[in-house]
Amino acid sequence: MPDTITTHRHHHLDVEERHERGRAARKQAPRSSHAEWAPAPDRPDPVDVLTAQDATRLQTLVPIRHGRMAASPFAFYRGAAAIMAGDLAPTPVSGLDAQLCGDAHLSNYGAFASAERNLVFDVNDFDETLPGPWEWDIKRLAASVALAGRSNGIPHKKTAHAVTSAVSGYRTAMAHFAQQATLDVWYAQLSVERLVAALPDKSERKRVSKSAAKARSRTSLKAMDKMTERVDGVLRIASNPPLIVPIRDLVHENGDELRRQVIDSWELYRDSIRDDRKKLLERYHLVDIALKVVGVGSVGTRCMVVLFVGRDDGDPLFLQVKEAEASVLAAHLAPSRYDQPGERVVQGQRILQASGDIFLGWSASERHHYYWRQFHDMKGSADVETMGSRRLAGYAGICGWTLAHAHARSGDPIAISGYLGKGSSFDRALTKFAFTYADQNDLDHTALCNAIDDGRITAEAG
Repeated sequence: MPDTITTHRHHHLDVEERHERGRAARKQAPRSSHAEWAPAPDRPDPVDVLTAQDATRLQTLVPIRHGRMAASPFAFYRGAAAIMAGDLAPTPVSGLDAQLCGDAHLSNYGAFASAERNLVFDVNDFDETLPGPWEWDIKRLAASVALAGRSNGIPHKKTAHAVTSAVSGYRTAMAHFAQQATLDVWYAQLSVERLVAALPDKSERKRVSKSAAKARSRTSLKAMDKMTERVDGVLRIASNPPLIVPIRDLVHENGDELRRQVIDSWELYRDSIRDDRKKLLERYHLVDIALKVVGVGSVGTRCMVVLFVGRDDGDPLFLQVKEAEASVLAAHLAPSRYDQPGERVVQGQRILQASGDIFLGWSASERHHYYWRQFHDMKGSADVETMGSRRLAGYAGICGWTLAHAHARSGDPIAISGYLGKGSSFDRALTKFAFTYADQNDLDHTALCNAIDDGRITAEAG
């Protein structure tokens, strides 16, 4: 009798059985059930949820977080992953899990350089990643499309078309991956060249090509021109408060402590990357460290930019050292298999992305956990808040494809596709959900603005 090797459970089932497993999950959670959402009677105050997160952050930066989130309902949504995690927890799920991005809104996708120096498009934020119900990610994406359409003044009908484009893009992509060989699914990636070639409009191809060229120029060398100066003849990161503050200039926060956290965690970071990348890093030496404000929801977390140089001052490398905390999904899902939040982020990113940063790794200091990545490496993102209806629908569809691929790498694309089916039942349900949840987000945004006006919390521009 031949030897057998136990692998993941769905490998014991043939294709038809896996497909039927997905179809059978409709009994547990009918596709139409995803349309409904209403706030729970004991739903927490959204401002309380946000201020609870603020407690562990750098207090001098917390008002900037509030100010950025108050700017618009769409900006609020970007920082409200913890609120939505609680709202999604009781919603129907199929029981077919995948590695989640955890914060799959429209602005968390973008272009960056693969290890082969090709420009690719993928999910690019993983702070909240955990295994869980794939429905949570696509619902967060769908609601973000509805909010973007509203924010941009797009009529309801055309905004609904954009939401449906995201969901149908996810569903049809999953059906495609369900038909592919396992390795083909794993290796699939969306190059920017392929994306441009697929655009039907000549002017749109030209616009995206121009944006791609700009992204390719975003390297450590370009960052050095914008972000450094010479202090007593020595290369240093230039101060641009409150967004970038060299630790030598920190007053309210202990710069020496932040520097020590980076230095003390350096060896742990090196241990987390491959030996060939360690050898590459040996060719660089640390020059300077600065505290940097990033994103919307992440504002206030300890995030540093570290400048290294190689052969000389004209050979820079910028690494970002970003604090990792527990995922906002953690209160509603099984605990992470990783004790260190930084490792959770890195391992989740490696699962979800088709091509990752060669310097991606994790570390910890005495009290804080971090993950490391390149700061500038041909990164580019779409300006969601200026999109018209046609561009929003097209971009939403691309993000739907991208999210489906991320889930297909860790979940069972055959079972998930079997659940989704070939028709538009799921598309219609999530489109309805997206607008219902967008209404709730508008109310939550108003609650934040009222809390600022009442002096309950402070906010400042940044």
